[in-house]
Amino acid sequence: MMMPRGQQLLLPANPWFIWGSLITALALNMLQNMGLWGRAAWLPDLLALILVFWAIHQPQRVGVGAAFLLGLAMDVHQSALLGQHALAYSALSFLAIGIHRRILWFSVPSQALQLLPLFAAAHALTLIIRLLTGEYFPGWSVVLSPLIETLLWPAVSVLLLLPQRQAPDRDDNRPL
Repeated sequence: MMMPRGQQLLLPANPWFIWGSLITALALNMLQNMGLWGRAAWLPDLLALILVFWAIHQPQRVGVGAAFLLGLAMDVHQSALLGQHALAYSALSFLAIGIHRRILWFSVPSQALQLLPLFAAAHALTLIIRLLTGEYFPGWSVVLSPLIETLLWPAVSVLLLLPQRQAPDRDDNRPL
């Protein structure tokens, strides 16, 4: 597969970094839910964002199974219906893996716009499950969450690709 012009050749992703970022996102989600706002509907789902990133950039290492297990961990933490987040994260990961080859050809802002429907679908799936089980409607602020996740995509892309952009051995005479 040819790379688009001007795109930098990346080093392979370190599996420890991939799984460390996923565990960190899980911990941040858990802290965010216990924090000042509680489980506010407008708060972004950082774990979903990192899952989509790695499902697009490393689909061989982070797949639907990992998304399902991390979703179960979120369900247990939030005392939600067991499988609610697992289903949403699995569907999100499946859709991200389905578009991973196409989406990498676009610039990062264009990627963010194309991922907005995925984030919205995951939140809609979670909301539908909550409403079907008799929970309350969290309000229209739930619409802000996918928008915030979309706005966070460029920052997450730069941050998580930073270790892969470094040359393994610094050399002033080598262009890569």
